[in-house]
Amino acid sequence: MHYFVSDIHLGSGDATEQRRVERLFLDFLTKIEADAETLFLVGDIFDFWFEYREVVPKGFVRVLGRLAELSDRGVRVVMLTGNHDMWVGDYLTKECGIELYTKPQTFSLAGKELFVAHGDNMNIKGQPVLRLMNTIFRSQGLRKIASWLIHPNCFVRFGKWWSSKSRKSHGVDYGPEVLEYLIDYAIQYGENHKIDYYIFGHLHYAADIKSAERILFMGDWHSQPSYITLDNNGEIELKFYN
Repeated sequence: MHYFVSDIHLGSGDATEQRRVERLFLDFLTKIEADAETLFLVGDIFDFWFEYREVVPKGFVRVLGRLAELSDRGVRVVMLTGNHDMWVGDYLTKECGIELYTKPQTFSLAGKELFVAHGDNMNIKGQPVLRLMNTIFRSQGLRKIASWLIHPNCFVRFGKWWSSKSRKSHGVDYGPEVLEYLIDYAIQYGENHKIDYYIFGHLHYAADIKSAERILFMGDWHSQPSYITLDNNGEIELKFYN
């Protein structure tokens, strides 16, 4: 079985909420270990992650240990970064055996072609401010400069504030219309590519769109814990985790 999950946002909320979500996700990882062949972490697993050469954010040790155990047991653990954890280096690969990607990817699994992406930084040609911000935040050069000039305590404090501001912008009162720009992206992409399933996170709204394209979205684990399964017959399903 192949599993997909996104938007855990480990480290967000107060101490009680952080521990609740961490325990919920650890419970999920325990339950899938019996039959998991692949685990895809589709972005924003951490609410904020910035990796210095010798320093990583404290916390998350239980989750990181469990992911390392899954990798050691032969489970392929794949992470596609999101807008909250895009500043990864080699730590998660070296210490936990995680296969890392910083851009959308296509995968061939169970006889199906899958397009997998967090969903940020896509279909934003008409949003110059957002494009500029994405260019700045994703610049490797600026990241290196920041790691040389800014003390980790200061940068992590700023990063947590910015992540909280970004997360709150999702709001709680929107509906399926929030998915439209990624649905449009998938339809346009499908005109020139043979894709069976599109899988996204980012928007904190779980949905299974069955139209010209099969497009699945996962919710966030603070309000709408969900995940996707793909079995060896190529059948895909959006599920909720309680």
